[in-house]
Amino acid sequence: MNEFDGVLAVHKPAGFTSHDVVAKVRRLVSMKRIGHTGTLDPAVTGVLPLCLGRSTRIVEYLQEMPKEYVATLRLGLATDTEDMTGTITEQIDTVEVSEEQVRHVLGQMIGTISQVPPMYSAIKVDGKRLYELAREGKTIERKAREVTIYELEIIDFKAGDHPEVSFRALCSKGTYIRTLCVDIGRALHVPSVMVELVRTQSAGISLDQCVTFEQIAEAVEQGVLEQHLIKPDQAMSNLPSYIVDASVYKHTLQGKRISIDAIQPHDESQLLADMTIESPVFKLYAPDGIFIGIFRLEQPAQEIVPVKVFLP
Repeated sequence: MNEFDGVLAVHKPAGFTSHDVVAKVRRLVSMKRIGHTGTLDPAVTGVLPLCLGRSTRIVEYLQEMPKEYVATLRLGLATDTEDMTGTITEQIDTVEVSEEQVRHVLGQMIGTISQVPPMYSAIKVDGKRLYELAREGKTIERKAREVTIYELEIIDFKAGDHPEVSFRALCSKGTYIRTLCVDIGRALHVPSVMVELVRTQSAGISLDQCVTFEQIAEAVEQGVLEQHLIKPDQAMSNLPSYIVDASVYKHTLQGKRISIDAIQPHDESQLLADMTIESPVFKLYAPDGIFIGIFRLEQPAQEIVPVKVFLP
């Protein structure tokens, strides 16, 4: 069995669940230790970062990073799944909505918004996934939750009896783009449904960095898969970086606490103040630049403790 280590950005094709992609790549690379960084519905295509080997330990950090999507919605139509895979629940003959009205609504949705997760989703309630209950014809009350829309812009507007709107959204973990499409329609006072969705960025990885199943198979055959792997510390591009003093370097490998005074920012433009009580986790490097692992600042002692050490 191989034991690759790093993040492999897969271009997920339509018709595959995220678990299907993991199973397929396991067979292609002949290794079991692989985890994905965020579920995509079968019909959705795009960026699906997989963590291989020891890099499965950073899945939780990649999942927290913003994601970018390009979606298309159709006005005048609604389904029970909020996308075109479901049963039509509402339809109107003609929608009179202008591009300017759509732009205005999109502008109002930037920031923190409240979403009610769709019934056809993988969220568990009392041990059962919502989509399982939905297939049984059951609808239960779901708690609204807050998500953040960082950027939302219109890409294309096709007029007609049922106008179609294509838009780009940069959003937080847990955002349902299907539900966002429905909410956009609701704000325009018409039913709405998502007709297409592509994830164009996840964990800072863009679509042009992704590889297909065919490219993975070819790289394995040629023995060059490592060239497609992103190192775990590079993948965690959202975390600040620090270098430990040589005098206490060994202590970091032994799991000992060290003083905050024993580390310096990797980048001069970065200040120690970047580490806050809200976000105290950071990457730590040896004096020679080798990645040691993920560490945390403990308050009020102002001490550094290991979270996950990566060096042997």
